[in-house]
Amino acid sequence: MKNYFNQYRPFFVFLLKFFTVYIGLTVMYQFYLKQFDTLLVFQVDGFTQLVANQVQSLLLFLNYDCKMIMHESESSIKIILNQVYIARIIEGCNALNVMILFVAFVVAFSGKWKSTLLFIVFGIVVIHILNVARIAFINIAQLYYPEYEHLLHDILFPLIIYGVVFGLWVIWVNKFSSYATKNGE
Repeated sequence: MKNYFNQYRPFFVFLLKFFTVYIGLTVMYQFYLKQFDTLLVFQVDGFTQLVANQVQSLLLFLNYDCKMIMHESESSIKIILNQVYIARIIEGCNALNVMILFVAFVVAFSGKWKSTLLFIVFGIVVIHILNVARIAFINIAQLYYPEYEHLLHDILFPLIIYGVVFGLWVIWVNKFSSYATKNGE
C-alpha cells in the first residue's frame, strides 16, 4: 500500500490541494451569501449587484436603453432592455463559482507563489470580464431572438466561458506551474 501511495503521490497531492482550496473557498462564499436575506426582503448579494451594474454599463455603452430593477418577489435583478423585460440576474450569474473552480485548479498545480498569485488574479479578471460580456450579449440576443434562449444561455455561452477557463488551465499547467518547470528542464 505504501509503495502504491508513493507511486501516485503527485496525484494524491493534487487532489488534496484541489479539494482543500475548493471546499475552503466554497464555504467562505456560502458564509458571504448567508449575510443577505434572500427569503423575506429578496436581497441580492453585492458582487451580483456589481456584475449587474457592469452589464448595464456595457449595454448603455453599446447604445441600448437598459434598466436594472430589483425583482419584487425573488432575489434577482430584472434586466429591461429597450423597454422589454428580457431576463434576470441571479446569484449564479456572477461567475464566482467558476472563479473558485479556477483558483482551486491553479493552486493544485501551483508553481512559485508570486506567479501563482499573479495568474490567479489575471484569470479572475479574464473570467469576470468574459462573464459581464456574456450576460450583456445573451440579453441582446434574447431581445432579437428569444426563441434561442436555451441554446444561448444553457449551451453556447457556458461552452465559451468553460472553454476559456480550460484554456487558462492549459496555459497555467504548461507554462507556469511547477509541473511545467520540472518538464521544461
